[in-house]
Amino acid sequence: METISINTSQNVDLDYEAAGVGYRLLATILDFIFIMVYVGIILLCLGISGSNSSNFMEDNRYMIMGLMILLSIPVILYHFLSETFLNGQSLGKKVVGIKVVKLDGTQPGISSYMLRSLLRIIDINLLNGLVAIICIPVSEKSQRLGDMAAGTTVIKLGSKVSLRDTILYQQVSNYKIVFDQVALLSDKDVGIIKEILDHGIANNETDNFKVLAQKVKTKMGVSTPMNDETFLKTILLDYSHYQFEK
Repeated sequence: METISINTSQNVDLDYEAAGVGYRLLATILDFIFIMVYVGIILLCLGISGSNSSNFMEDNRYMIMGLMILLSIPVILYHFLSETFLNGQSLGKKVVGIKVVKLDGTQPGISSYMLRSLLRIIDINLLNGLVAIICIPVSEKSQRLGDMAAGTTVIKLGSKVSLRDTILYQQVSNYKIVFDQVALLSDKDVGIIKEILDHGIANNETDNFKVLAQKVKTKMGVSTPMNDETFLKTILLDYSHYQFEK
């Protein structure tokens, strides 16, 4: 199992399992199936597959051409649009449980997704994906050419996240916020805290907690005798109640 180390904006390294060729190939096949289903539905709706399709197309050729051009846009831009609006995942990636991430720990932007999409022509379309099949296992970060250009890679996700796993699920009756300074934190800050905390607990990697706790204390301007893990959990609980009480 190959792991990929990603440095977050808090200068904390997180290790993720790389999505190998098998996972990515399966996602690609599923994406192709989804696209073909879409195309089939469009053709049926336009009546092109019917017994009188020739006459229909001849009588309505300009309308058909216009519609086909318009409706082909989602097919041509499928991977770019899906990864942009589904946070680094296409429908196939969602089913398989893999996701595009930036190696520098930031959120991939439109330019990253566009580069990956454009270079699919070389990686995937050319030679039936042979370029990607060769690049991914031999590259240090499990990258195809599109990933190398965009500074991204693809990782395997853990178990699906439920509402209970979000930062706002823990509600305790008559709870009193310990650190009022949580008001200084943003949703992004707390999201990073939760990600690092959950990752460290799940993988028994608690060394990062000290660095993270110190950064949070500095930003909030607080000092406490709590151990680092307890402090970070308290921050999540405080922030949860702070958001509900606003």
